Amino acid sequence: MANASSGMAVHDECKLKFLELKAKRIYRFIVFKIEEKIQQVTVETVGQPQQTYDDFTASLPANECRYAVYDLDFTTNENVQKSKIFFVAWSPDTSKVRSKMLYASSKDRFRRELDGVQVELQATDPSEMSFDIVKSRAI
Repeated sequence: MANASSGMAVHDECKLKFLELKAKRIYRFIVFKIEEKIQQVTVETVGQPQQTYDDFTASLPANECRYAVYDLDFTTNENVQKSKIFFVAWSPDTSKVRSKMLYASSKDRFRRELDGVQVELQATDPSEMSFDIVKSRAI
């Protein structure tokens, strides 16, 4: 189904992979890309469970926008093991204006497709999504 504001469709694989991450925990992260030619959000990269947060941030292109989800495992101040699913809207300052606008106008609709995201983060620079920031948002 196309997004009324941007005309963007969401490929079924996006929802399927997200459900696998949420329910089966077989991925650590998923990076999504808008394919402008076909006006659709698709899966670009999936991270295996043993991959780290550094692997995740390295999978985001320096000069292009992306959406991503990351399954963060952490320990609370009470020493309880927990996990939270983060949605990241990656829009680096160095990306094209058209791309930033396309990702911004499609974000809310795409985000609603991913039922179970607990924290949303918007970043234009790697420092805005450092591990410390992410962990502080989780607790």
